Amino acid sequence: MTTATPKPPSEFSTLESTLVSPADGIEFTVRWLPAERADAPVVLILPAMAMKARNYLALAKGLQAQGLSVATVDLRAHGEARPALGDHTDFGYREMIETDLPAIVAAVEERFPGAPVHLFGHSLGGQLALLFAAAEPGRVAGITVIGTGTVFWWAFGPRRWFEALSQIQWIGIKSRISGHWPGGVLIPAPMPGGVMIDWSIHSLTSYYRPRGTSRKYNTLLAALKLPVLVISLDQDVLGPKSNVDFLVSRMPAAQVTQWHIDENSPIQHRDHFLWVKDAPAVAAGVAGWITTGAQPA
Repeated sequence: MTTATPKPPSEFSTLESTLVSPADGIEFTVRWLPAERADAPVVLILPAMAMKARNYLALAKGLQAQGLSVATVDLRAHGEARPALGDHTDFGYREMIETDLPAIVAAVEERFPGAPVHLFGHSLGGQLALLFAAAEPGRVAGITVIGTGTVFWWAFGPRRWFEALSQIQWIGIKSRISGHWPGGVLIPAPMPGGVMIDWSIHSLTSYYRPRGTSRKYNTLLAALKLPVLVISLDQDVLGPKSNVDFLVSRMPAAQVTQWHIDENSPIQHRDHFLWVKDAPAVAAGVAGWITTGAQPA
């Protein structure tokens, strides 16, 4: 009888980490890739819907190679976050923005005291980054988003109006009835019901109105004055440039730099998710913008 050789731990799981508990029973694992300089800017990566922090390891390493410190974390109920999806109490945007992110950013500030904190958000992670920064001025020095556009149905353009309205509202209805999204149309992976309900309300109205919040997020977003790097991808069906441009129009006071990645770019993978295969090139452009304000090529 042969004994199976245990698999060695993954590179991601061996990174230095800190546990963060913003509320009873909620726990996040924040992993660190420190730069050589203790005062180097630190980038907190926030994943897309249903994506895991480990999917961004190449991006994190690319940013670190450019001289930046990096922190990674899963969104609530995903990846290393506890409770896991299916064991959690339902939640929406409000809990992620008003409970989770303040505690996670505080952990980043404690790990890298005095270093400017930048948020890097992919898709849903970008929405959360922008809304958190708008609601808590002074906490971060800048924001980068990729594949992050409004999901307001009108922004998809006339050819996709029916698709956006019918599919996204079906996800919202199913989430209300079932208490969760089981996966399928547009979003193949399961998701918490509250997140999908908030998402579908935004798609219908263009307003960020998370259930239970007292904050006027659209007003806060309009007043945001931070530097924001907005990255769009020409093969991104879920976050097309029209939707990205609409979101930019909602931030008139921000110092926005737009980087549209198309066929003229050396970045070959330009899909909503596949861009991570070119993470080092994306990281170089982002790091240059963070450190010098330069327009990425």
